[in-house]
Amino acid sequence: MIGILLAKFKTFIRSPWSFVVFTGMSMVFALIFGGTSMDKAYIPVYTDDELLRESYIGEELEKQDAFGFNWVTKDELQKQISTGMAEVGVILKDEEYQVIVGVDSYNVNLVQQIVSSIYKEKIEREQIAEAANLSSETEKKSFLEEMDFALENPVFKIKSESFRGEDAFVYDNSLHRLFGFSLFFVIYTIAYNVLPILVEKRDGIWDRMILSPLKKWEMYVANLVYSFITGFAQVIIIFLMFRYVIGVDFHGKFIETLLLLMPYVFSIVSLAILLTAVVKTVQQFNAALPILAVSMAMIGGAYWPIELVESKFLLTLAKFNPLTYGMEILNGAAVYGHSLEELLVPISILLLMGVIMMGLGIHLMERRHV
Repeated sequence: MIGILLAKFKTFIRSPWSFVVFTGMSMVFALIFGGTSMDKAYIPVYTDDELLRESYIGEELEKQDAFGFNWVTKDELQKQISTGMAEVGVILKDEEYQVIVGVDSYNVNLVQQIVSSIYKEKIEREQIAEAANLSSETEKKSFLEEMDFALENPVFKIKSESFRGEDAFVYDNSLHRLFGFSLFFVIYTIAYNVLPILVEKRDGIWDRMILSPLKKWEMYVANLVYSFITGFAQVIIIFLMFRYVIGVDFHGKFIETLLLLMPYVFSIVSLAILLTAVVKTVQQFNAALPILAVSMAMIGGAYWPIELVESKFLLTLAKFNPLTYGMEILNGAAVYGHSLEELLVPISILLLMGVIMMGLGIHLMERRHV
């Protein structure tokens, strides 16, 4: 069994292109349709007073999440505005600011509101310091630092919670697209890794291997373990990319989502075994796989939330779709914050599906001489 696994991985190293293509397509589609943080707009900012950049105004601008404020020279700011590289720019002075508009869009008002609020806060801080009757600038600075510390560490903390109706659902576009396209494209990766079983049985390779001391169950296990590892590795790479490069927040459930993917990957491996047992040729497999994968994605809620579907027939079909429960597990863990106990039902269903499809697939494959 170990020998077969090593041979599979050597073949993968020599020709990893299908794995790379499906992994890349998952990332591209999730980026295009997911609305991730890569869409963050950057605003050029200029000031002729270097001290202003290190002051309260400069520090607050750099803390903003809605926009990225980049410090540039005056010529660079004008160039970006005139060429359309930036919609709006800001020129800062000690007591006032100027907004340079290149393209009249909703971002202009947002930028103006942010900068205006920072200047107002600066004036309020100065007024508070003056009301404290402090004589020197050092005392004022120390007083403001103590005030900031007190605001960041209040005596009382207010905890707010939201509630929703029983039938309401939470929709996180970035995570939904990431989960959906990852679960969709991993079907292709796993299926094409299971396909060699059909080819090897057709070419008589399995008949020759059976004559060796190698047992048949070891041949099946080696192929299934290899397919599981490559499929799971693909999802791990995609999630790592979005977590640490793109910066998608998994709401603190990154490790949990990776571990909870295992039942889904197992069920897809079993589905691929069943599909391989049903078809007779590679051409039939290549024709059936896209139809099956796209249908599963559409019915299972990979492209849009399944909560929006009203057709009872489609909802009934979704109950027999592993992708439905894969999405339910990932959204339940990352979006809704469900515990493991609350996710046991979809996990159990996926494991049951996997066992049934694998048993049926191996049974059909053994009964039929390919």
